[in-house]
Amino acid sequence: MHAELQLDNQICFRLYTASRLITQAYTPMLTELGITYPQYLVLMVLWEKDCQPVNDIARRLVLETNTVTPLLQRMEKQGLVTRKKGEQDKRQQIVSLTDKGRDMEEQAYKLIPAGMGETLKACPLRMEDYTHLASELDSIVGALKK
Repeated sequence: MHAELQLDNQICFRLYTASRLITQAYTPMLTELGITYPQYLVLMVLWEKDCQPVNDIARRLVLETNTVTPLLQRMEKQGLVTRKKGEQDKRQQIVSLTDKGRDMEEQAYKLIPAGMGETLKACPLRMEDYTHLASELDSIVGALKK
């Protein structure tokens, strides 16, 4: 057997498993907010900077616009965002938070950081370890996006 093909030697498996389990840990908190993890990601992008084109949101999330558009349609039905045509470019869709979407930031802030901190308290990593890990993962994402 080739060592390179053993599951225990795969960084991709660890990343996949960690991602899946972290998303799973978010689920009870996001269910309380009435949103999914992908919707939470969109909201975080809009909380950082409201009124963005769909293309910019997709680029920030490293997703295709045809993945983000149905997500935004569902969020619009939930009253979290609105979509309108761009003023300069009518082909562009500009996404904006509603009052409900803006208010959800405070609710998320009260629930999620503390909830995830509690979930990860058994992990021996310190805050600076997470910061370093984020930087390392950014390097991997950057290399793979090319």
